[in-house]
Amino acid sequence: MIYFDNSATTRPCEETVAAVTELLRDCWGNPSSLHKLGMDAARRLSQARRQVAAALGAEPDRVFFTSGGTEADNWVFHGAAKRLGKRGRHIITTAVEHHAVLHPAKELEQQGFEVTYLQPDESGTVSVETLESALRPDTILVSVMMVNNECGAVMPLQQMIRATRRKSPNALFHTDAVQGFLKVPFKAKTLGADLISISGHKVHGPKGVGALYIKPGLPLPALIHGGGQERNFRSGTEGLPAICGFGAACAVGAASLKADIAHMEALRNHCREALSQLPGVVLFGAAAAPHIVGMSLPGHRSQELINRLQDREIYVSAGSACAKGHRSHVLEAMGLPADVIDGAIRISFSHENTMEDVDALVTAIREDFIGK
Repeated sequence: MIYFDNSATTRPCEETVAAVTELLRDCWGNPSSLHKLGMDAARRLSQARRQVAAALGAEPDRVFFTSGGTEADNWVFHGAAKRLGKRGRHIITTAVEHHAVLHPAKELEQQGFEVTYLQPDESGTVSVETLESALRPDTILVSVMMVNNECGAVMPLQQMIRATRRKSPNALFHTDAVQGFLKVPFKAKTLGADLISISGHKVHGPKGVGALYIKPGLPLPALIHGGGQERNFRSGTEGLPAICGFGAACAVGAASLKADIAHMEALRNHCREALSQLPGVVLFGAAAAPHIVGMSLPGHRSQELINRLQDREIYVSAGSACAKGHRSHVLEAMGLPADVIDGAIRISFSHENTMEDVDALVTAIREDFIGK
């Protein structure tokens, strides 16, 4: 099996599996209980928070566990609207965000907020100038993804954050870093964002767990009220097996980050070069993220490519796994022709992939769709 759908989800690493198994079998106490089992669980919760924070470049007490990136994104939008809605009603995001951002933005529009959707260039990148022209005194939230999950564009976040501080000083800046975390080097402390969303299953951790980084001193409203867990921001007994699996994955990923990025960049470059030699193949996207290659074979449908490759046990996707068959809003925003969009697939790598995997993919596409 050759797996090239790592932007949808990754195979849990052995350290994650071991941590989840141990927490289910041996350390199953409630972290809020005031006895040995509970205190052991609380220690493991603290350890996982430190592991995630270290990989994120953040203070441990600014990492708040969620059920995933989608929940974190929703928390940002509804929290910002609740906290700052009296100061202004203007929100800025991009037309190429994940639906975990676009759908909360649409919901707030229905509540009377005005949302500006910034358009990308043909590579999928949104420029600083485009953001600057949209910023207003009444802007309360800017949300720009770190890495686009379909085309691999890396947004110029630090320049965008500086522009936001200069032109809209009351606005919060959020980035959905689900595709950037442990793929693009950054530290929360120096990036400058107020809020950062990350997810466990994109970095060889479990599904059903993620985190929101909240900048020190930022009083974002609580997401869930109850027993006061997560410093009263998100009540409810913590999903400790998944959280500890997430922490284990972060520790492993942070330790090998430079080598993993270099390896994925080499795979990306080799893949793009080999695909570019095939007649009829169209490559799209900025090729900035190390782990994503976007390609299309106009005249063939995406699902046809997926099915034929799957017959060879090669797994790719037609863009976001959350789109469920709809034409990609990202590729439409990039202005790609309809036949390119309809034949588009996403190839996404992890450190587990090899050059031989890439060669097998290129051979399959050549033999099945272009001719031997």
